[in-house]
Amino acid sequence: MNSAAKTLNETKHYKTEVDPQKLGESIVEVSFVGRSNVGKSSLINAICQKKNMAHSSQTPGKTRTINVYEVTRGRWIIDLPGYGYAVGLKTEKDKLGKIIEDYLHARGNLSMVFIIVDAVAGPTTLDMVMFDWLEHYSLPFRIVVNKIDKIKVSQLQERKRQIVTQLAVDPSEIFWVSSEKKAGIADLQKEIAQLLQI
Repeated sequence: MNSAAKTLNETKHYKTEVDPQKLGESIVEVSFVGRSNVGKSSLINAICQKKNMAHSSQTPGKTRTINVYEVTRGRWIIDLPGYGYAVGLKTEKDKLGKIIEDYLHARGNLSMVFIIVDAVAGPTTLDMVMFDWLEHYSLPFRIVVNKIDKIKVSQLQERKRQIVTQLAVDPSEIFWVSSEKKAGIADLQKEIAQLLQI
């Protein structure tokens, strides 16, 4: 286990909020965002080597709050609500979008936004809207393509090429991971540890 993984293994659930203004101040934080059912909670669990710290669900759209996980004092990993799944009333879906937007505007100590993309589905329209929104507000972000284990090994390189073309980025700018098989997780752990200065 690398040093970053050892420190991240100490992560604990810290608080849950719906109002970003009530989160309080961190020293530094990174956040995870993506469409519902893309595997955000499972990925956070894999990064921190926890089984059920971040609660994942078979029901897309269940994460409707901002969940804060503290690695060490004041150094946070944030699990934001998923976007793009038609759960509940339209007003509630609009509210979820507002929670994400308000959070991203409010957090002065936000070091990085990790946008999770599904390797099978590829970047969705809403993912592209999120990329454009973050670029517009000059917020730092990295792309994490999750569920690469769901692509046949013989087809993986071609799938990567397709996704890189869709996103119009350099392949080296993307983390290719599988939270289930733990592939690519070590590189992501090192990046997060560096961002959180741990």
